[in-house]
Amino acid sequence: MKTFSGKVLFLDRSDINTDEIIPARYLTEITKEALKSYLLEDLSLDGFNVEKDIKDKAVIVTRENFGCGSSREHAPWALEVNGINVVIAENFARIFRQNMYNCGMFAIELPKETIDSLFANYAGKDTSIEIDVENDKIIVTSPEKSETIDFKVGGFDKTLVKEGGWVGYADKNY
Repeated sequence: MKTFSGKVLFLDRSDINTDEIIPARYLTEITKEALKSYLLEDLSLDGFNVEKDIKDKAVIVTRENFGCGSSREHAPWALEVNGINVVIAENFARIFRQNMYNCGMFAIELPKETIDSLFANYAGKDTSIEIDVENDKIIVTSPEKSETIDFKVGGFDKTLVKEGGWVGYADKNY
C-alpha cells in the first residue's frame, strides 16, 4: 500500500484545473516518471514557486473544484510520481476524483469550514498530515498544534486505495 502521510502543500485557490496540474503539452509522454518535473508548472497562484514549494510534499490541501477541466489520468499520475497520494479539498471534479481512487490515491472531501480552519491554523507552517486509513481520520500536526479530523470515503473507493487502485484490485479479485 502507498503511504498517505507527509508534509502539506497548501494551495489557496479554487478551480485548479487538470491543465494546471499537468499541462496538456506533456500528455504525449509515455511514462509516469516523464511527467514528474512538470507537475503544477502552469499553476497561477500568488507566491507559489513550483521549484521550491512541491519538493518533499506528500499531501495537498486546497479549496473547491480541484481537478476540473479535461478528464485525464495524467493529473493523478503527475501527483503520484511526485509522492503526493492525498489531496484534501472541499470537493473535486467528478472524473478527477474517481481517477484518484482508480490510481489508489485519496481525494478527501471536507466541509468548507474545516478547509478554512486548516488554512487559518496551518498554512505557512511546517505542517504534516497522516491518514489513518482504517479509522477514517486525518491527523494534522504542526510545531504549535495538532488535531484529528474525521472523514468519510465510500467503501469501494477505500478498497481501491488499499489495493493500490484498479489494477491491484483486479489482480486480487479476477
